[in-house]
Amino acid sequence: MKKKKQLNLFLPLIFLFFLSCALKKQTPELKNGDIIFQISKSNQSKAIQIATNSKYSHVGIIFKKNGKYYVYEAIRRVTYTPLPEWIKRGENGEYVVKRLKNARKILTPQTLQKMKKEGKKFLGKPYDLYFEWSDDKLYCSELVWKIYKRGAGIKTGTLRKLKDFNLSNKYVRKKLTERFGAKIPLNEPVISPADLFNSPKLITVYKRD
Repeated sequence: MKKKKQLNLFLPLIFLFFLSCALKKQTPELKNGDIIFQISKSNQSKAIQIATNSKYSHVGIIFKKNGKYYVYEAIRRVTYTPLPEWIKRGENGEYVVKRLKNARKILTPQTLQKMKKEGKKFLGKPYDLYFEWSDDKLYCSELVWKIYKRGAGIKTGTLRKLKDFNLSNKYVRKKLTERFGAKIPLNEPVISPADLFNSPKLITVYKRD
Protein backbone atom coordinates (compact mmCIF):
# COMPACT_ATOMS: atom_id res chain seq x y z
CA MET A 1 0.00 0.00 0.00
CA LYS A 2 2.86 2.34 0.89
CA LYS A 3 4.59 1.61 -2.42
CA LYS A 4 1.38 2.40 -4.30
CA LYS A 5 1.12 5.79 -2.58
CA GLN A 6 4.74 6.57 -3.44
CA LEU A 7 4.10 5.63 -7.07
CA ASN A 8 1.04 7.88 -7.18
CA LEU A 9 3.18 10.76 -5.90
CA PHE A 10 5.81 10.20 -8.60
CA LEU A 11 3.39 9.81 -11.52
CA PRO A 12 2.75 13.60 -11.94
CA LEU A 13 6.50 14.24 -11.83
CA ILE A 14 7.13 11.59 -14.49
CA PHE A 15 4.39 13.11 -16.65
CA LEU A 16 5.90 16.60 -16.30
CA PHE A 17 9.33 15.26 -17.21
CA PHE A 18 8.13 13.68 -20.47
CA LEU A 19 5.99 16.75 -21.27
CA SER A 20 9.02 18.98 -20.83
CA CYS A 21 11.09 16.73 -23.15
CA ALA A 22 8.34 16.87 -25.78
CA LEU A 23 8.14 20.66 -25.60
CA LYS A 24 11.90 20.94 -25.98
CA LYS A 25 11.69 18.91 -29.18
CA GLN A 26 8.93 21.18 -30.49
CA THR A 27 10.64 24.46 -29.65
CA PRO A 28 13.78 25.51 -31.52
CA GLU A 29 16.83 26.69 -29.61
CA LEU A 30 17.33 29.93 -31.50
CA LYS A 31 20.52 31.94 -31.81
CA ASN A 32 21.39 35.40 -33.06
CA GLY A 33 22.03 35.26 -36.80
CA ASP A 34 19.74 32.30 -37.49
CA ILE A 35 17.96 32.57 -40.85
CA ILE A 36 14.24 31.79 -40.85
CA PHE A 37 12.05 30.90 -43.84
CA GLN A 38 8.29 30.80 -44.34
CA ILE A 39 5.61 30.69 -47.04
CA SER A 40 4.42 34.23 -47.53
CA LYS A 41 0.76 35.03 -48.11
CA SER A 42 1.63 37.99 -50.35
CA ASN A 43 0.28 38.19 -53.89
CA GLN A 44 3.77 37.63 -55.32
CA SER A 45 4.50 34.52 -53.26
CA LYS A 46 3.21 31.99 -55.81
CA ALA A 47 5.31 33.58 -58.58
CA ILE A 48 8.43 33.44 -56.39
CA GLN A 49 7.77 29.79 -55.53
CA ILE A 50 7.38 28.81 -59.19
CA ALA A 51 10.26 30.92 -60.52
CA THR A 52 12.71 29.66 -57.88
CA ASN A 53 11.32 26.10 -57.58
CA SER A 54 10.99 26.58 -53.82
CA LYS A 55 8.32 25.99 -51.20
CA TYR A 56 9.47 29.00 -49.19
CA SER A 57 9.06 32.54 -50.47
CA HIS A 58 10.01 34.80 -47.56
CA VAL A 59 13.06 34.98 -45.30
CA GLY A 60 14.43 37.03 -42.42
CA ILE A 61 17.25 36.99 -39.89
CA ILE A 62 16.79 36.42 -36.16
CA PHE A 63 18.16 38.80 -33.55
CA LYS A 64 17.52 38.91 -29.82
CA LYS A 65 16.56 42.26 -28.30
CA ASN A 66 15.71 42.91 -24.66
CA GLY A 67 15.40 39.18 -24.00
CA LYS A 68 12.98 38.55 -26.88
CA TYR A 69 13.51 37.19 -30.39
CA TYR A 70 12.70 39.29 -33.44
CA VAL A 71 12.88 38.66 -37.17
CA TYR A 72 14.67 41.44 -39.01
CA GLU A 73 12.97 41.50 -42.39
CA ALA A 74 12.16 43.50 -45.48
CA ILE A 75 8.39 43.58 -45.84
CA ARG A 76 6.69 46.94 -46.43
CA ARG A 77 9.77 48.46 -44.89
CA VAL A 78 12.82 46.96 -43.26
CA THR A 79 11.73 46.32 -39.69
CA TYR A 80 12.02 44.15 -36.58
CA THR A 81 8.99 41.88 -36.19
CA PRO A 82 8.38 39.91 -32.95
CA LEU A 83 8.99 36.23 -33.73
CA PRO A 84 5.49 34.94 -32.72
CA GLU A 85 3.88 37.62 -34.92
CA TRP A 86 6.16 36.71 -37.82
CA ILE A 87 5.36 33.00 -37.52
CA LYS A 88 1.62 33.65 -37.35
CA ARG A 89 1.78 35.73 -40.53
CA GLY A 90 3.11 32.83 -42.64
CA GLU A 91 1.01 30.16 -44.31
CA ASN A 92 -0.17 27.50 -41.82
CA GLY A 93 2.40 28.72 -39.31
CA GLU A 94 5.08 26.70 -41.11
CA TYR A 95 8.71 27.77 -40.95
CA VAL A 96 12.27 26.50 -41.14
CA VAL A 97 15.27 27.79 -39.19
CA LYS A 98 18.73 27.47 -40.70
CA ARG A 99 22.11 28.27 -39.17
CA LEU A 100 25.58 28.90 -40.48
CA LYS A 101 27.86 25.88 -40.20
CA ASN A 102 30.35 26.38 -37.35
CA ALA A 103 28.27 29.36 -36.23
CA ARG A 104 29.66 29.07 -32.70
CA LYS A 105 33.17 29.80 -33.99
CA ILE A 106 32.32 32.23 -36.78
CA LEU A 107 29.49 34.29 -35.30
CA THR A 108 31.40 35.69 -32.35
CA PRO A 109 29.85 38.49 -30.25
CA GLN A 110 32.02 40.96 -32.20
CA THR A 111 30.87 39.62 -35.57
CA LEU A 112 27.22 39.62 -34.53
CA GLN A 113 27.59 43.19 -33.32
CA LYS A 114 28.98 44.18 -36.72
CA MET A 115 26.10 42.37 -38.46
CA LYS A 116 23.59 44.27 -36.34
CA LYS A 117 25.40 47.52 -37.11
CA GLU A 118 25.28 46.82 -40.85
CA GLY A 119 21.64 45.82 -40.61
CA LYS A 120 20.75 49.02 -38.77
CA LYS A 121 21.77 51.01 -41.86
CA PHE A 122 18.79 49.51 -43.69
CA LEU A 123 16.19 50.04 -40.94
CA GLY A 124 13.08 51.77 -42.27
CA LYS A 125 14.04 51.49 -45.93
CA PRO A 126 11.17 50.56 -48.27
CA TYR A 127 10.58 47.14 -49.78
CA ASP A 128 11.96 46.74 -53.29
CA LEU A 129 9.21 45.49 -55.59
CA TYR A 130 11.56 45.63 -58.57
CA PHE A 131 14.37 43.50 -57.09
CA GLU A 132 17.09 46.03 -57.91
CA TRP A 133 20.57 45.46 -56.51
CA SER A 134 20.91 48.74 -54.64
CA ASP A 135 20.72 49.88 -51.02
CA ASP A 136 17.91 52.39 -51.61
CA LYS A 137 15.24 49.69 -51.34
CA LEU A 138 15.58 46.05 -50.32
CA TYR A 139 13.72 42.77 -50.69
CA CYS A 140 13.80 40.01 -48.07
CA SER A 141 16.63 37.74 -49.23
CA GLU A 142 18.73 40.71 -50.33
CA LEU A 143 18.61 42.09 -46.78
CA VAL A 144 19.80 38.82 -45.24
CA TRP A 145 22.53 38.33 -47.84
CA LYS A 146 23.93 41.85 -47.43
CA ILE A 147 23.96 41.68 -43.62
CA TYR A 148 25.97 38.44 -43.73
CA LYS A 149 28.29 39.63 -46.50
CA ARG A 150 29.06 43.04 -45.00
CA GLY A 151 28.89 42.09 -41.35
CA ALA A 152 30.53 38.66 -41.38
CA GLY A 153 32.25 38.55 -44.76
CA ILE A 154 30.20 35.50 -45.78
CA LYS A 155 28.16 34.92 -48.94
CA THR A 156 25.16 32.90 -47.81
CA GLY A 157 24.16 32.13 -51.39
CA THR A 158 25.29 32.61 -54.97
CA LEU A 159 24.02 35.67 -56.79
CA ARG A 160 22.20 34.90 -60.01
CA LYS A 161 20.57 36.94 -62.75
CA LEU A 162 16.83 37.26 -63.09
CA LYS A 163 16.96 35.41 -66.42
CA ASP A 164 18.40 32.34 -64.62
CA PHE A 165 15.07 31.63 -62.92
CA ASN A 166 12.05 29.84 -64.36
CA LEU A 167 10.34 32.72 -66.16
CA SER A 168 8.55 30.62 -68.76
CA ASN A 169 5.57 29.83 -66.53
CA LYS A 170 2.46 31.81 -67.56
CA TYR A 171 1.69 32.97 -64.03
CA VAL A 172 5.28 34.18 -63.51
CA ARG A 173 5.32 35.98 -66.87
CA LYS A 174 2.03 37.66 -66.02
CA LYS A 175 3.39 38.96 -62.71
CA LEU A 176 6.61 40.19 -64.35
CA THR A 177 4.69 41.99 -67.08
CA GLU A 178 2.41 43.63 -64.53
CA ARG A 179 5.46 44.94 -62.69
CA PHE A 180 7.96 45.71 -65.43
CA GLY A 181 5.94 45.96 -68.63
CA ALA A 182 7.95 44.90 -71.69
CA LYS A 183 11.31 45.83 -70.15
CA ILE A 184 12.04 42.97 -67.76
CA PRO A 185 15.56 43.47 -66.27
CA LEU A 186 16.81 40.00 -67.14
CA ASN A 187 20.44 40.77 -66.27
CA GLU A 188 19.75 42.22 -62.81
CA PRO A 189 21.70 40.42 -60.04
CA VAL A 190 19.29 38.59 -57.73
CA ILE A 191 19.49 36.50 -54.56
CA SER A 192 16.32 34.51 -53.90
CA PRO A 193 15.04 32.87 -50.70
CA ALA A 194 15.70 29.53 -52.45
CA ASP A 195 19.37 30.42 -53.01
CA LEU A 196 19.74 31.04 -49.28
CA PHE A 197 17.73 27.96 -48.34
CA ASN A 198 19.85 25.68 -50.53
CA SER A 199 23.18 27.18 -49.52
CA PRO A 200 25.70 24.49 -48.48
CA LYS A 201 26.96 26.94 -45.85
CA LEU A 202 23.74 26.56 -43.85
CA ILE A 203 22.29 23.67 -41.86
CA THR A 204 18.68 23.12 -40.80
CA VAL A 205 18.22 23.36 -37.02
CA TYR A 206 14.41 23.35 -36.85
CA LYS A 207 11.45 22.71 -39.09
CA ARG A 208 7.78 23.22 -38.29
CA ASP A 209 5.32 21.94 -40.88
